[in-house]
Amino acid sequence: MRSRAHPPARLRAGFTLRPYMCSLSLFHYSEYLVTAVNNPKSLSLDSFLLNHSLEYTVAALSSWIEFTLENLLWPELKQVTWLSTTGLLMVVFGECLRKAAMFTAGSNFNHVVQNEKSETHTLVTSGVYAWFRHPSYVGWFYWSIGTQVMLCNPICGVGYALTVWRFFRDRTEEEEISLIHFFGEEYLEYKKRVPTGLPFIKGVKVEL
Repeated sequence: MRSRAHPPARLRAGFTLRPYMCSLSLFHYSEYLVTAVNNPKSLSLDSFLLNHSLEYTVAALSSWIEFTLENLLWPELKQVTWLSTTGLLMVVFGECLRKAAMFTAGSNFNHVVQNEKSETHTLVTSGVYAWFRHPSYVGWFYWSIGTQVMLCNPICGVGYALTVWRFFRDRTEEEEISLIHFFGEEYLEYKKRVPTGLPFIKGVKVEL
């Protein structure tokens, strides 16, 4: 009985890489598209988030380098189907949650933390904001880690988890200082009822 033929190891790695590239492209394109629909006044090339920060660029390059080297040296590491599938599910969940948050917030959503309250700025507590105080951050958190799980990148998987956790911890505190300034007791009550949604991150501490 003839054994079933399998594609070469490096070809099978392409089955992992293609969903990753599609997910990456969709994320950045949809960031721009949703901003164009929700808040066209803030729309710019920066809305693609391609030049989000130097750290973001370094992280992306590091993940590509790790994938390439490990695929060349240990191709079997990139063939863990259940792990890649788990990563893909994390990416889909994160993408859907983030875009749901952007659509729910409407013109209140901005890629840049606002230090001054606009006349139309309202506190959004419905939809996905009834589940988490920062659903767009929760979505991006799991999306970013999911990309590395999808690629079966053990080093960047751990590195991304630690880095994005620290980033969103600081970002959440920075944003909540502004939100408390904008909405006062209304936001403080909301903060008591609804968690951030990010693991081990409670947001800014308020001294009574």
